[in-house]
Amino acid sequence: MTARTRRLARLTFANPASAIYLGLVGVAIAVATAVTLFAEDPGFVWVLPALCAFPLFMLVALIHADGQPAAWVFITELVVCVLVQSLALGTIVEASRGRLSPRRAGR
Repeated sequence: MTARTRRLARLTFANPASAIYLGLVGVAIAVATAVTLFAEDPGFVWVLPALCAFPLFMLVALIHADGQPAAWVFITELVVCVLVQSLALGTIVEASRGRLSPRRAGR
């Protein structure tokens, strides 16, 4: 694993703010899955995980404006959007702490 890959993984997963965000999204997905499996009418339960990834997921969802995508496409897009937003959140937190300088970012 290269230093750049470790840095991206640390910003995405190991940062406290990113870890809390990913945990909340994980709980929302687990609740939506449980309701889908065990409820008679799940309704709009998958709106909650989509709202957790709102800014980026809305742009991705506009691609499918003409129809409803397959479930695996929806879940894949949701996971990718959440990971990108987690990376952005980790970068913002590190930059606000002063640990992300332009000199160190290129390494």
